[in-house]
Amino acid sequence: MSKKVYNFSAGPAILPQPVLEEAREGLLDLAGTGIGVMEHSHRGKAFLKVYEETEALCRELGNIPADYDVLFLQGGASSQFFMIPMNYLAKDQTADYLLTGSWAKTAAKEAKLFGAVHTAATSEDRNFCYIPKKVEYSSAPRYVHFTSNNTIFGTQFQQIPTAASGFLVCDASSDIYSQPIDVAKYGIIYAGAQKNLGPSGVTLVIMKKEITEQGASGLPTMLQYRTHAANQSMHNTPPTFGIYVMGLVFKWIKSLGGLKAMSDNNQAKAAPLYDYLDQSKMFKGTADRDSRSL
Repeated sequence: MSKKVYNFSAGPAILPQPVLEEAREGLLDLAGTGIGVMEHSHRGKAFLKVYEETEALCRELGNIPADYDVLFLQGGASSQFFMIPMNYLAKDQTADYLLTGSWAKTAAKEAKLFGAVHTAATSEDRNFCYIPKKVEYSSAPRYVHFTSNNTIFGTQFQQIPTAASGFLVCDASSDIYSQPIDVAKYGIIYAGAQKNLGPSGVTLVIMKKEITEQGASGLPTMLQYRTHAANQSMHNTPPTFGIYVMGLVFKWIKSLGGLKAMSDNNQAKAAPLYDYLDQSKMFKGTADRDSRSL
């Protein structure tokens, strides 16, 4: 490679150089087995070791409690838009959605196929340039859904929403593991891997075990969370290479000091950019200051 090009796309995003170098070796020979990671059986000892190490690092970095399932699914975060209400929202129930960008709007649209949707807050009146301070929940939401970071509009929740009833669901696709997270405050966290965690094709889902078991049972097998929880995400062949690379990314994050170090680094990177925009007479940021994303 004569020149490394840095890709600042939202995703698939650039991967750390050490991760790419180790993945290159693993493509040809995984841990001295003589077989590349993409050629190993997902039920063989070599890949099962990869899977177990990846899940363990995911739990360690995120401080995920033991009563939460960690799932590695396919279909992207967009499949979670319908899979969550399909499992947890009945026709006579209401889910609350905080609309802070295009992905939140799409998630709410999908939920309407299964039950009632209440808009608890929205910033669409100003083209999603802020995180709403006023939130009005319905009387008894089955769950409350929000998108923690809005890549397109440059906004991010500084405090997580709280509701009197229902469990909290978060689409954390664009800021997952960029900062410490208190998993115990959530019922479900989901994120496509391609922005922060690895290559496209894997979706991380973290969910409280009791919520896993509450899912509707009259659904196709692959659309029930309990199916994946009971089979280590291997009811069918999982995206083995993506899981492998996620494990390498987790190892890299740990080597840098974990999620606190990631957060400190993100703040250091964002500060000069925002400082420049604040003093510039030619350019300006489009997001309100108290809603700015790192």
